[in-house]
Amino acid sequence: MIIVLKQQISEKHKEAIRSFLVEKGYTVKEIIGQEETIFGAVGQSTIDIREVQMLEGVASVVPISKPYKLASRELKKEDTIVTVGNVKIGGNRIAIMAGPCAVESREQIMTIAASVREAGAVILRGGAFKPRTSPYAFQGLGEEGLKYLKEAGQAYGMPVTTEIVNPSDAPMMTKYIDMFQIGARNMQNFELLKAVGKTGMPVLLKRGLCATIEEWLMAAEYLMASGTDQVVLCERGIRTYERATRNTLDVSAIPVVQKMTHLPVIGDPSHATGMRDMVSPMSLALIASGASGLIVEVHNNPEKAFSDGPQSLYPSQFEKLMRDLQALSAVVGKSLERIPRLQASSLPDAQVAVSASSDLIVAFQGERGAYSELAIRRAFDETTQVLPCPSFSSVFDAVMQGKAAYGMIPVENTLGGTLYENLDLLDRHPAIQVVGEQQIRIIHNLIALPGAKKEEIREIYSHPQGLAQCAQFLQNEMAHAQAIPFFDTAGAVGHIKQVGDTTKAAIAGVPAAKVHGMEILQEGIESNSRNYTRFYIICREERSAVYRSSVAVNRASLNFTVPDRPGSLFEALLVLTKHGLNMKKLESRPIPGKPWEYSFFVETELGDAGAFETALEELKALCHSIRVLGTFTANH
Repeated sequence: MIIVLKQQISEKHKEAIRSFLVEKGYTVKEIIGQEETIFGAVGQSTIDIREVQMLEGVASVVPISKPYKLASRELKKEDTIVTVGNVKIGGNRIAIMAGPCAVESREQIMTIAASVREAGAVILRGGAFKPRTSPYAFQGLGEEGLKYLKEAGQAYGMPVTTEIVNPSDAPMMTKYIDMFQIGARNMQNFELLKAVGKTGMPVLLKRGLCATIEEWLMAAEYLMASGTDQVVLCERGIRTYERATRNTLDVSAIPVVQKMTHLPVIGDPSHATGMRDMVSPMSLALIASGASGLIVEVHNNPEKAFSDGPQSLYPSQFEKLMRDLQALSAVVGKSLERIPRLQASSLPDAQVAVSASSDLIVAFQGERGAYSELAIRRAFDETTQVLPCPSFSSVFDAVMQGKAAYGMIPVENTLGGTLYENLDLLDRHPAIQVVGEQQIRIIHNLIALPGAKKEEIREIYSHPQGLAQCAQFLQNEMAHAQAIPFFDTAGAVGHIKQVGDTTKAAIAGVPAAKVHGMEILQEGIESNSRNYTRFYIICREERSAVYRSSVAVNRASLNFTVPDRPGSLFEALLVLTKHGLNMKKLESRPIPGKPWEYSFFVETELGDAGAFETALEELKALCHSIRVLGTFTANH
């Protein structure tokens, strides 16, 4: 059952409710949500729910109808984010696990770990105990393989995951790994599930060969009832009559499962297809369907692999896949998980003039629920503190003054073009650098008070750009309502909530509706679906190295001025061409206080190793002034 607690409940009454339920034979789990705190009570006991309703501090009691209680969306509406070492799985992130099917030697796992880490994998996989169909096939190196796996993970900063096949191995394996795997053939090995669940460690639970989705979730329930709430589900293909592939990948299971459970779900395209050339397209299909990650087999010499060589990617193929996933992530509204994640402790106190309390604060322009805040959640973490600011200049001030460690500023929209104000602010703040980029698809929604009806809306508020980008919807479906400009999309949602009038609505994103507890009357009302905004992540120069340590930079932004003579700009741009630097953007900006004189903003790819640095030295000889605004990883 679900026990919804009153908002002002005391710890004394909360403990009394917990004790009452435990005495009745229930296992109690406390879940703190955005709007309410609940107790999830599960067990074999039966009780009249009226007894619970009468307890002091209880707001309401709701029975759970699903047989899988702890894993059910009924118990927990928010998505669970599973933490494995310094990696998080779920939410707005896509976590990629990669490595060989089996650990064959120390040299082999170290080589593969280096290549997948460089390409962008965040968790290292590798089998030490291999349950095989044939008793004569390679069964793994056992504990020796675990030692090699742990060493490789530590060497390249990746948590490790491997399969467990024997319940008695669980205590020993906890010394070497960060996440257990339960293989498809063991999904309903209930004694194994209990033993692994008791460790309290994260678990990757693969779907059985012929298991229904409900049976899969019931297996997860065994793990959770035994002691762990860190469970990741893995769709790895099911057995059907089809023999063209090793298994049949059930992509449709991803969105179905996400409606039924709060647990994150990932995909295994390697075992699902059994063929190397199908792994990449099926990986993209899994992510497009909503999966929170992938577990992919990679081998440096698949032809000589001890197991599953035909389905293992070459390192070069995996690197190509990671680039494709990077491009796809923005389309599906997520971002690739990177390591190491930003840690407040990773920077010596003397290096940055930011108070300890602001280390994880990111500033943005607008109100809570703005698209800028959505960009922050994808680039950082769902738990990152945010600082709403009234203007773009106040975002820069917050970063400069140490009120925030980072800032998130929009620089370009595919429909509206460049936001010149922020380019100018970058130019005026030499102590601030660009360290990252985030691309967000702008999806507008018609938002109103709960119970409001679309046909009864008379006024629609939004930022002028938001109204312009939804012009067709407003003309064709909402001609009976007046469009009213507002200073901010998320602010418009807050305004109609404050007014409390069901005839008023706003146009904004889903986060704004969630923050203010409003209802979405219609989704995706923008006229052009190719509406993206690109954001820069900014910080003080002395902090920039910390952020860049988690990514491989491939682009630079710079600002320069050239002599007032024919061909001077051409000569500067020719330097980029000479060194193979692909220019992605060029803008001219007026120089304050110097009428009819201009500076030039350029974005360029970095090219081969050392090419950008060499070009920069040549540009310094040609330009009056030049400043690198920052280097970062392009997110598209």
